[in-house]
Parts: sequence; C-alpha cells; structure tokens
Amino acid sequence: MLRVAFSPTLLDSKKWADMPTLHATWALGFRPFYLLASGFAALSIPLWALQVAGVLPFGYLTIPAWHGHEMLAGFALAVVAGFLFTAVPNWTGKPTPKGRALAAIALLWLAARLLMLGPWPVAAAVANVLFPVAVAVGIGIPLAQSRNRRNYFFVVMLLLLAVAILAVHLALRGVIDWPARASLQVGLDIVLFIIAVVGGRVIPMFTNNGVPGAQATRTPWVERLSLGGVLALLAADVVAIQGPALAVLLVAVGIAHAARLALWHPARALRAPLVWVLHAAYAWIPIHLALRAAAALGWVSDTAAIHALTVGVIGAMTLGMMTRTARGHSGLPLQAGKAEVAAYALVLVAAVVRVFGPMLPGTYAASIALSSVCWSAAFAIYFVRYWPMLTRPRLDGRPG
Repeated sequence: MLRVAFSPTLLDSKKWADMPTLHATWALGFRPFYLLASGFAALSIPLWALQVAGVLPFGYLTIPAWHGHEMLAGFALAVVAGFLFTAVPNWTGKPTPKGRALAAIALLWLAARLLMLGPWPVAAAVANVLFPVAVAVGIGIPLAQSRNRRNYFFVVMLLLLAVAILAVHLALRGVIDWPARASLQVGLDIVLFIIAVVGGRVIPMFTNNGVPGAQATRTPWVERLSLGGVLALLAADVVAIQGPALAVLLVAVGIAHAARLALWHPARALRAPLVWVLHAAYAWIPIHLALRAAAALGWVSDTAAIHALTVGVIGAMTLGMMTRTARGHSGLPLQAGKAEVAAYALVLVAAVVRVFGPMLPGTYAASIALSSVCWSAAFAIYFVRYWPMLTRPRLDGRPG
C-alpha cells in the first residue's frame, strides 16, 4: 500500500475545512478556552450595555459588580486556563486535561457564566470558585509529577484567584465585611502578576525570534524589582493601603516595568505585528500603575486605572497571545494577517478611548460606546477568524 506522509503542503484550505472536528476541539486546552474567551468578550459588553439600558434584567449581580466579576472570572480566567493547559505539557512533558476532562472543565466555566445571569447566588458562587480550582488541579498534577517547581506558583495564583472570587460573593451576600471591589482589585493584581511573569518569559524570546537583530534582553535586578513590585502591590491591596504610601509604591513599580520594557527594544518590533502587539500591551502596565498612583492621590478617577489594566493590558495581551499560540499549536505560520492587525488596532483603540476619553468634558457616554464597539469587534474578528483553526486538527498532523 502506498503511504503518503501527512504534511501541511498536502493540505489546502478546502481539505482542512473537510477535516473532522468532533475530537479536535478537546485535544488541547487552548482550543475550547480561546473560543469561549473570545466569544464571551465579544458578547458580554453588549449584554452589559443592554442590562444597564434596562432592556435585559440583571441576574445575581447588578451595577457594576456583574461587569467587573465577569471580566475577571469569565474572560481573563478563560484565557489563563487555555494558556496554562497548553503551556504546561511543554514545560513538563506531561498531559493536562483533554477530551472529556477538558470538556467537563469548559462546561463548568459555561455553567458559571449562565448562573451569573439568574437568581442563584449560591450555585453561581460555587461554580465560579470551583473553576480556578479545577484549572489549578489540571496543571498541578503534571507539575507535581515532573517536579517542575519553577512553575508551582501558577497553582498558588489560581487558588488565590479562587479565594478572591469567593470573597466577592461573600461580600455581596453580606457574609463578610469586606468591599467586593477590593476583592476584584486583588484578583486583577493576581492576573497582572501572571501576565508579568509570562510576558517576561516570552516577549523577549518572541522579539528575538521574530525580529532579527532586536537584541531584547533581561536583567536580573530589573526582573526582581518588576515582579516583586507586583507582589508588593498585591500585598498592599490585601491590607488596603491607600493614599500617598500606595502612590509611592505604584510609581516605583511602574518605573521598574518601564525599564523592563525598554530592555526589550519595542521600537524594533514595529514591523512584526505578532510581536509589537505584545509590546503595546505590556506598555499599558506602567500606564496603569501611573494612573493608579494618580487615582490614589485623588487626581484622576480610579476607573481610568482599572480600564488601563483590563482593556489595555489584559485585552491586548490576551489577544496577542491567543493569536500566536493558536497559530503555533495549529501548525500554521507565525504571521499576522490583515484580520489580526485589525483586531490588535481595535483593542488598543478601545483602551485609549475608554481610559482617556472620559477625561474630556461631555464625552463620557460617547467614549464608553466607542470603546465597547471596538472591544467587541476585536474579539469577534478573532472568534470568526480562528474558529476553523481551533476546531480542526493541526495541519502538520501532530497531536494537540
């Protein structure tokens, strides 16, 4: 019998479209969770707008708790889950959940989203707390089996996220005397730390691989200051430090992250969209920290700082990482086309408009509307563009 080796060169787009999809979606964690995250990101902002306008009723949480909770526990955590379920096998040589186990965790995430829309506070709290715990177990087993101590902290961060989410629900139910918004801020600090760690590992590497002569470097003392600074900020938010003391810490951490970014030579990455979007996203970290410092001194609204993190850092970084890792793990060239560049531009415009637009007199409503449209369009482009890649087997025939 004549055997033909499986090769990307033998597969045109039509043949790829005809490939079976039943099991491919559950072959590796990035596939379902990148779809869920991008779809939810595109739909949740219009859903929020309809709730605020009174067209749709609120569920368990109302203004503005649902929006903040779902951007953290829904969108951000879905991307974190997809990334870690995909990266940990590379780090350890051990599998993370796939097949039915992966589908069950995805269904838990979906159940948590649906329960948040109804009057079921206990069930919603349980589902939302269990999801990061399930992800922690899913990556913790292979990390422990391989004794990959370097990455144990990801398990700790996920469990801390579960605690922060639980605190949100307990505070809103009046069980504990602790502001729900403070718990959301702690959760955002944890996500910021995860992004800072992952960004520090991959952005210099991607820059040097994708931009010849870029010479992106890492300096140990800058690494320690930038990452340690985020942990110090997390601790400060846990004990509720406010005012000038918090502002001084924020400025110091912001300077460390600006220095870290400078060592990666972002200007040299402008000709590589898959790389510059990561630099642009990381640049929002010192902007976020500067705005938080200004807010701590009462100079600007704290919502500007929050959205610099959620839209600028988390939105742009997750979009860039979902693009690169999806293409890499689908056996596709690491190149961004017009659709990807449009999505990057839209999410960055969404960040600029949402953060700085409301600072201009009489522009609040228009800024919110424009930013929301740009955000939803960016993730809708990703969802449509990457659906075929995420639901069909790799072009090169490798598992995953």
